[in-house]
This record gives sequence, structure tokens and C-alpha cells, in this order.
Amino acid sequence: MKSEQAAGTQLLDAPTPMSPKENRERIFDAFRRWGYLQANLDPLGQLKPEPQAELDIAGEHAAEARAAYCGTVAAEFMHIASVEKRNWIQAQMESPAPPPDRKFISQRLIRAEMFEQVLQQRYLGNKRFSLEGNTSLIPLLDEVLEAAGEYGAEELVLGMSHRGRLTVLLTIAGRPAEELFVGFEDVDPRSVLGGGDVKYHLGATGDYTTRGGAHIHVHLVSNPSHLEAVDPVTVGRTRAKQDRVGEDGRDLYLPVLIHGDAAFAGQGVFAETLNLADLQGYTVGGTVHIIVNNLIGFTTAPGDEHSSRFASDLAKRQPVPVFHVNAEDVDAVVRVARIAAEYRYKFHSDVVVDLIGFRRHGHSEVDDPTITQPRLYKLIKDHPPLWKIYSAKLDEKIVETQLEETRAYFEAAQKRTSSIKKKPSLRDLPRYWSAFVGGRYEASYEIDTALTREELAYLGEKLSTYPEGFHIHPKVEKLLEQRAEMALGKRTVDYGMGEALAFASLLKQGVPVRLTGQDSRRGTFSHRHAALIDTETEESYMPLQHIAPGQSRCQVYNSSLSESAVLGFEYGYSRDYPETLVLWEAQFGDFANVAQMVIDQFIAAGEEKWLLLSGLVMLLPHGHEGQGPEHSSARIERYLQLAARDNFQICQPSNAANYFHMLRRQALRKWRKPLIVFTPKSMLRNPDACSLIDDFITHNFLPVVPDRETANANRILVCTGKIGHELEAERRKRKDTSTAIVYLDQIYPFPEAELQRELDRHSEAREIVWVQEEPANMGAMFYVMPRLRRVASNRPVFSVKRSASPSPATGSAKAHEMEQKTLITLAFTSTGGTARQT
Repeated sequence: MKSEQAAGTQLLDAPTPMSPKENRERIFDAFRRWGYLQANLDPLGQLKPEPQAELDIAGEHAAEARAAYCGTVAAEFMHIASVEKRNWIQAQMESPAPPPDRKFISQRLIRAEMFEQVLQQRYLGNKRFSLEGNTSLIPLLDEVLEAAGEYGAEELVLGMSHRGRLTVLLTIAGRPAEELFVGFEDVDPRSVLGGGDVKYHLGATGDYTTRGGAHIHVHLVSNPSHLEAVDPVTVGRTRAKQDRVGEDGRDLYLPVLIHGDAAFAGQGVFAETLNLADLQGYTVGGTVHIIVNNLIGFTTAPGDEHSSRFASDLAKRQPVPVFHVNAEDVDAVVRVARIAAEYRYKFHSDVVVDLIGFRRHGHSEVDDPTITQPRLYKLIKDHPPLWKIYSAKLDEKIVETQLEETRAYFEAAQKRTSSIKKKPSLRDLPRYWSAFVGGRYEASYEIDTALTREELAYLGEKLSTYPEGFHIHPKVEKLLEQRAEMALGKRTVDYGMGEALAFASLLKQGVPVRLTGQDSRRGTFSHRHAALIDTETEESYMPLQHIAPGQSRCQVYNSSLSESAVLGFEYGYSRDYPETLVLWEAQFGDFANVAQMVIDQFIAAGEEKWLLLSGLVMLLPHGHEGQGPEHSSARIERYLQLAARDNFQICQPSNAANYFHMLRRQALRKWRKPLIVFTPKSMLRNPDACSLIDDFITHNFLPVVPDRETANANRILVCTGKIGHELEAERRKRKDTSTAIVYLDQIYPFPEAELQRELDRHSEAREIVWVQEEPANMGAMFYVMPRLRRVASNRPVFSVKRSASPSPATGSAKAHEMEQKTLITLAFTSTGGTARQT
């Protein structure tokens, strides 16, 4: 009996024999999952295959599966949840590769590598960040463009750092070689005194014609040395171009980002950008990512750069495929390029190509890599150039003809270089920039921003209306009732309504509005409510999208928890949709600290370095309110330190009407400059910061807000923002009629003439005091004081502020209250002419 039971158990436990089809699928499934670990991906053989027990499979199909997934192409895609996407990739990987156009590829490799050799010989000792060792990037981009042309693409928006940039300018953007040679000549230095940028950061435009006859405009985005900082800017510019044309935009404009392996794995801005891929406010229908993988970062080996086997592993946080390819198998590179481009167009998804090669020279051509990687560079020294390896597949006569034609082209280009007297522009501005100007400020740029009482009433009605049957939150319902009254002049207008009126009026006038930020739809301080939420269905309704028939587009999105990538994206958007009022709002002003490289490299310096204008608005909540060191200060001092040559505007509007006029002025005048705005927190609902409806009707933006209560004071307090309202409250408490309080609502460009007029109005004043709540080493004091003295007409100028501190504010609410009371008391304490001027 026991024997029968045991036999029965054995029968039950015995595996069911697999059919040949099932066995094949089992083998292929293992290689689809793990084959990339044993692929032949490194031209120099340093990236060794990784043992994988699942691939130790015997059977007639193992060799077939290994050939598909362990050759010079490898794919990581089994982490993708979509069966359709996985099946599509499987079909591509397991099908024969189409025949390449080897004659064309050979010509492209020769052109690229001979260009590098000419630069090396003619400009020895100059940095150029050669592409050699990964030159197959050029046929890769060729094939991406070929495929994009078949899908109707009109423009390639390309972001990349310095490695190989000059070769891409020549071969992909189609810029003449003599233009690039001139970049090394440094002619006409007077044209860029104090400005300009190095040649491998400059943007460019050009035209590319595919073998299929498609004409594609190429836009290479200007970038700084901050690796990957250009990623969100490129994607933002692409989104703006796509929004211009509507639904077809994602097929007409293709974004491609070229990364270095060290930067791809190590720079957080790329991870932030990748996360934007499928978010409604940021999607561009898929970006093609190419890692120019040198298996080294400056002097750092891969094992010290990233914790994973591949630099590309970061991308697997998203459901996107990653294709690895040996850069020396150019036919395989071209095949992968085709697969990647078609995947992007078919699924409108991001896709990553990891192009694994090496770096023939050091980090730059003036660097000696043998000091840190002597064995590696001994291998590289004797390694033949790629064009020679590839030309072995072609007839010698064909190759010789290509070499002769390429030599002749570069020789002629070098001769033409001597006749060029100044550096030529490598790009053409789109037509939509013709209506806007940069440069220094001129008073003639100012425009009328006031509205009629009837217009305000109309806008107020639209802003406070929602569909019948919409279940409005009781608190929001009360807010909308109050806003309707504000627009009619029945109550004073607060900041939230002032902003809404500005947005609504612009939309009605044909100006698009785009606002993004963390929780910006409601507003960090529950002051905006741009989107109303049905309390039962959670469906949203945006009154700003229903202002008037034929109005412009209004986009208000909550962003991901990102500053650097989102701010970079919005800067990029403003670059290619200058007619739009583009705003980014920080949850608190100091959150912008995380995006400092975008501020420094693009927003503050973009015009000076690259002659690129932007009208981006940054809304930064600022104010010391006893909530601790974080979120008190938006770092006014940092922006003022960056301010020069009218590169941007810095404002802190003290009331709702001035905020309204400031936003309308930014959108409607032709002077396109970034605008940094320090917005209020506690003042959002404070009656002292609210405005009468007449202030929206009778004047425009006031850079200096005069004192309306004191006619001829004997003491003048000058300030910005919240502290001014606290000073006014103290003045009322003291029943003081001899102290004037003047607001500096535009700090930069400094409104010297307007401030001079206001100070002169109080000709009897014997003391002028700058008052700020920030510590002495922060805020606007260092910038304002010398300018205030200049306009004070020999009257003494003093300052009241917190003591200098490494931290913006105290962590104690009680200590804050004591400090604030002391500060305000000092502001009203006359020096008697004995205090030291600061």
C-alpha cells in the first residue's frame, strides 16, 4: 500500500513534458530577461559578461536566443508592464536586421572622424571634447532622423553637453566647417567683451535632409557646463513648440537628449526630467535618450561612478526600454536607432539607447589620461579609428573616393576661414521672436495695464461662476462670492483675486497663460483656487478656461516634487512660446535653492551668454513670520547679486493692484526679461495689502509706492514687502503723522528717478532709513543702501535690520516676535543725528 501511495505521489509530482513550442518560449524568456548581462557590448573588452545561472541552458533554441539577446545588441524591457510593448520589442530583437546602407554610413564616419583629426592638427592644445571612440553616434542620429522623417517630423530638438558637440554641429545640424573653425580663431574679441560663451556650449540651428527626402529642422539647445541641466530646458522647448501646433505637435517635434554615462547616473536633474515624461503638464510624447557611454567620467572609473552594472539603470525606474549597443558594431547601432525611434513614435514613450564605446583622448584634449588610466589608454592608443574598421566592409575605391572628397571639403573650408572677420551666428531665431526685444531697459517699453470698471466686473463674474450642478466646497463657494464683490468694488481686492483678474484679462486679450508649481492649482496658502474640485466626483472646473469665446489657452498644473527640472522646463517653454505668460511658483521661496543652477546658468545669464531672451516669471513666497529658518527667506540677496545689465527684473509688490499691473506689464510689453517676484504669505489676506478697485483702473505698475497718508514727513522709512505693512500698523498705533513709509516694489532695475521724486516730495525729512526684516547679510540692504544714498540729496541714510546671521531666521516663534517688535521700534526711533550710518 505504501508502495502504491509513493508511486502515486511520484506520478502526481512528475513535471508535465513541455511541447517544443513551450520549451522554446521558456529558453527565450530567460534570455529576454537576463541576456543583456552576457552581451558583447564593450569594444575594448573591459565590460566582462556577468555569470547568470538562468542562462546556463541546454537545448536546440539556446543558441538562437543567445544570438538574439547576447550579441552586440542587448535589451532591457521585461520590467515593462505592457504586454503589447514587450511583444513589439521581442519581435524586433528576434527578427533579422534589415540591410544597412553601408556606403552612406562609411561616408558619415569618415566625415566625422576626419573633422576631429583636422581640429587636432590645426588647433593643437585647444579643448574640443572629441567624439572619437563613440563616433557611431553620428550614424545613430542619422537613422533616428531618417525614421522621424518617415513619421512626418519637422524638427529635431536636441539637447547635449560638450562631448562630440562640434561634430554634431557639422554633421547633424549641417553647419559649414568654416563656421566651426572660426570658433577656434577667436576673431573680433570686442564683440563678446564680458559676454558670449565657449564654442562647445553654443546653440545652433540647421537643416537636415534624410535619404528619403524629408527636410527636418535641427535645433541644438544652448547649454552650460552643468551636465544634464539642459535636459528639462530641451523638453520644455519641445513642449512649447508642440503646443503651438496642437494635437499633431508630438509627432512634428521630436526631442532627443544625449547624455554622458557619468552624468546620466549621477545628476539628479535627469532623474527629475525623466519623471516628467508622462505627466499631463509636461509630456512631449516621448524623448529619445542616448548615452554616449565612454565607461569613464573625467578620470573616474565606472565602479566609482555608479552602483549598478550599467549607467543606464537609473532609467528602469520608469517603464521604458533600454537598448545597449556596442559602438563599434555600427550596423547594430543603426539597427538600434531605428528600433528606438519607431518605439517612440508607436508608443509615444521615452526610450534609452546606451551607446557603449570609449574616449580616445582625455576628458579634454589638453588632459593626459595615461596618468590615471595607463592600461586603458595603452589599449586605446593602438586601437584603429572606427572609419577604418568599418571601411573593411566596402570596396576600396568607394572608400578612397569618400576620403578624397572629404579632404577636399575641409581644405576648402580652411581657406574660407581666413576671409571671415567675425564669429558667425550658428542659429536663426524663429519668427515668433520678431515682436520682442531684449537689451537695456527703455521707458518707451512701458504700456497701459489699467482696465475699465466694466471689464473688471465682467471678469469677476466669469471668475466666480461654475457649472450648474457642480458640488462646490462651502469654503470655496464663500470665496467666490467674495471675489465677485471685489470685482464690483464692494470690498477691497486681495492678492488671489488680483492675480486672477490679471490672468483672466490676459486670456481675454489673446495672451496664453501657463502656471506650474508644487500645489499651484490650489496654492500653497489656499489662496488661488484656479481649479475648482467637485466635492462628490472630484472632477475639476477651471474658470480661467471659460472667460470669453476664442480666448487663449490657460494651463495651470501641479508639478512633481521637483524644482530644478520643472524650473528648467518652464524656462525652456518660455523660450519657444514668448507670447505666453509663463510662471513657475515655488511652494516656498527658498525651494528655488534646489534649482540654483537653472537660475544662474539660464535665467540670469542666458541673454548675456547666448543672446537668448526669456519672459519667465518666478513666484517666490517670502516673509519672516516666525515659522523658523526654512521657508522664511527666498534669498533676495542672491538674485540682486546676479543682477547686471538689466538681465532680469526683481520685484516685491506690496499690494494686490500692483501685483495685477506687474503681471499684465510683463505679458504685454515687448521687453522680454525674466521676472523674479517675492510674493507674500501672511499678507495674502491681510486687509492692509488689499487694494481698492480704483487702483486697477486709474494707474499702472508703480515701481515706488508713495505714502498716501503723510504729506511732508520729517522722517522717511523705505522698505519692501510685509515689513512695510507692519510699519504702517505701528504708525497708526503711535498716531504718528511725521513719518512717511515708502515701498520699493521694484528693486531691480533700480527705479532711481521714481524714488528720487518721492523723497523730494518730503523735502523737510532729515532722516532716511532703510528697513528690512532680513539679517544684515541678507535681503536687499547691500544693494539698496549705496543707491539710496545717491538719491538722498546729502541727507543722512541709516538702516534697521536683524543682526547678521548664517541662518535666515530664528526657530522660535517667541524669539521672532521679540526681534520683530525691536526692529519696528528701532525704525521709529530717531537717531538724533548721532547714530552711525550703515
